[in-house]
Amino acid sequence: MDNNLKKLRIERKKTQLQVQMDTGIEQALLSKYENGLRVPPTETLLALADYFNVSMDYIMKRTGNPEINK
Repeated sequence: MDNNLKKLRIERKKTQLQVQMDTGIEQALLSKYENGLRVPPTETLLALADYFNVSMDYIMKRTGNPEINK
């Protein structure tokens, strides 16, 4: 499944290890999520959206707008 995780991580100049240390999500899983080999569960998707301060829909490419609707 295509997503914006890798794009966000690179734009923010973060390594997978840094994201792991900040979120507790294992680096191996982050790699699989970024490469479309696994789909993050809702809890993980929410944690990543909060971490990058974007919407879950943006991460999953359901919208091109990274802004969170509040």
